[in-house]
Amino acid sequence: MKKVTCLLVVSIILILSASAQNKPRINHIALYVMDLKTSTHFYQQVIGLDTIPEPFHDGRHTWFSLGTPGHLHIISGAAAKTPHDKNTHLCFSVPSINDFITNLKKHKVEYENWAGEKHTVTNRVDGVKQIYFKDPDGYWIEINDDK
Repeated sequence: MKKVTCLLVVSIILILSASAQNKPRINHIALYVMDLKTSTHFYQQVIGLDTIPEPFHDGRHTWFSLGTPGHLHIISGAAAKTPHDKNTHLCFSVPSINDFITNLKKHKVEYENWAGEKHTVTNRVDGVKQIYFKDPDGYWIEINDDK
């Protein structure tokens, strides 16, 4: 009986594991930008993302690693900036909000809290600190210290 129970448990674990492998996972996020050089600099120097090889080699794309398995692709060709609601944003977690704010100041990037108060950090009820700012094309970015 113990062998049957053990076999049943192992079978269930294998089935659940196989099911999880068949679930969708994020592959990449793509942003359409006006100036590839400006946006590449921003995501490298301000956000701190590492570039990864991009397959097109057409001068219109920069790919960044978002950790396993995700990527961020910025693609040049947008004719103009378009307005974006703060509710639609990219979010990155960092070990220290204060260190990140120091980097934003170095690059002269303004930030605000969720309510829109300049140079202010949001303190969520769960203790996570967060700030918001826009990239060169007006896409909203959240930075938080969620572990």
